[in-house]
Amino acid sequence: MDAIELLLTRQSDSKLTEPGPSIEQLNIIKQAALRVPDHGCIAPWQFIVVEGQAREKLGSIYHESAVAEQQEDKVINRAKELPLRAPMIIIAIAKYQQHPKVPRIEQVQSAGCSVLAMQQAAFAQGLGGIWRTGYFAQSNAVKLALNLNELDEIVGYLYIGTPAVDCKKSPRHKPETYFTDL
Repeated sequence: MDAIELLLTRQSDSKLTEPGPSIEQLNIIKQAALRVPDHGCIAPWQFIVVEGQAREKLGSIYHESAVAEQQEDKVINRAKELPLRAPMIIIAIAKYQQHPKVPRIEQVQSAGCSVLAMQQAAFAQGLGGIWRTGYFAQSNAVKLALNLNELDEIVGYLYIGTPAVDCKKSPRHKPETYFTDL
């Protein structure tokens, strides 16, 4: 797959199954995450790979966090099952570092770029992925359970696996709607 094809056909696949990335595929995905824009070369990221039984551990972290933070019953009841939606999840974290030239927003954006780069690397290798956020990306209890500090930001959970359905999505937006000339 060439770069233009990748950029113009990338999509999110919400239904993922085994197999997940091989060791070789995962290595490429990891390398892609580290090639994103990084003002000041400060590498403001951390990644946690979750697969196998660790998905159940993440589900327990979600469940305990939802209970501790008194979430709605539907959030609590679904918590343990959420990490089981794909064979692998990569938790992407912006690790904020005080820097005179690199504001927090740029560090978070860099971590966000890493999620897109990883998803594109997965897609280019015939895998599927979906970037998820929601309550568990914002939960202080989840951050605490993952040994993150209050300035760290979970920018997303990248679910990776093999698409369960072959559903090519057509473009939904027209460039002329979003681009203008000055």
